[in-house]
Amino acid sequence: MTFNPLEQRGIPLDRQLRSWRELNVDPIDPDHCDPYTRCRIITMNGIEVEAILFSHQLARNTVDPEVKRQLARVRYIEAQQQKVVNWLLPGVSSVLETTIAYEQVAVDLTAWVARMEPDPYLKQAYQFGVLEDFDHLYRYANLYEMIEHRKAESIVDGLTEVMPGRPTRLHHRDPVDNVRDPYVKDETNPLSKLHALTIMSAEQQTMNFYMNTGPTYMEPIARQLYQEIGLIEEEHVTHYESLVDPGETWWEQLVNHEYNECYLYHSFMEQESDPKVKAIWELHLNMELEHLHAACDLMRRHDGRDPASVLAPELPNVLTFEPNKGYLRELLDTQMDLTTLGAGYVREAHERFERMQEQIHGGEAPPSDRVMTQHDEMFGREYRVQTEGEHPDPAQREK
Repeated sequence: MTFNPLEQRGIPLDRQLRSWRELNVDPIDPDHCDPYTRCRIITMNGIEVEAILFSHQLARNTVDPEVKRQLARVRYIEAQQQKVVNWLLPGVSSVLETTIAYEQVAVDLTAWVARMEPDPYLKQAYQFGVLEDFDHLYRYANLYEMIEHRKAESIVDGLTEVMPGRPTRLHHRDPVDNVRDPYVKDETNPLSKLHALTIMSAEQQTMNFYMNTGPTYMEPIARQLYQEIGLIEEEHVTHYESLVDPGETWWEQLVNHEYNECYLYHSFMEQESDPKVKAIWELHLNMELEHLHAACDLMRRHDGRDPASVLAPELPNVLTFEPNKGYLRELLDTQMDLTTLGAGYVREAHERFERMQEQIHGGEAPPSDRVMTQHDEMFGREYRVQTEGEHPDPAQREK
């Protein structure tokens, strides 16, 4: 069944305000929930945070007081939505447990987008990035067993494998080599715009999460690992945000943000297994339909264009959280040795890359390597979840 959010009306904006009682939702049970329910929650929090931050930036760049007021009305509702979504996460989960869930999102969301992306250049950008998040999941899972003496399989539940990706020490690149070429807004598939905005938003919230939670640990190796991977998440945000055409007007970007929220709430409503959470996705979708219409009105008024000229005529197939083990193993087998040069990808360690490596590592093992050494000293082995057999790269198999 096709669904065109431009033709649907939702809850009128003046009826969307919720009381504290309505905002105070019960969190999911971390021991009995579907891991992908948690992934959907984390994803939607990132999407809502991006919508709020973008609205603030637009408000700071317009002189029209009525536009500022309209943005403020919608943004306050978006802020309530963000609180409801993020407060679904259980307070009993540790920061490290939430971190592992964040990396499961990064792996399975990015892998799915890479599989579905119609543009070869954009597809390669997602394939490149996902192998790095895959390795982050592996490093954090080993830290988790060291610090909390628990295993990450209780979080990922066998849906996502845990083993080496592209080694984290090799993710540190000269900043200029993290900037990709953007899609061309008037030529690209509308689905590509949604993909780029989704992955950028998800990586942005991971960057912010690590920036703020990293120093809350007492253990030196944990503080150091969050610092290292936090810097790489900054690289990833640069990598993904540069895919978006900077020629899109503020109004075009606004309708893209609202349309993407409709797309994701609709997608997650369609596949959600938790009835309580599903009801929230449905409610928020009906709110977002009105936010989209408000954004479309602003675009018509200030951009002089019909939003239908830049948006998909109907929502694409639902974005799905599902295992991507075979796809990831294929990438592990074929793309482990890639790095970036300018806006492209190469297999050799070029001069700029080697200079960055020398400067940041200073001849010492980085935290991502030392966490594995310390784990091996404690347990005499690595922590892995390899449900589909040995690592596809013989060099990455356990000794």
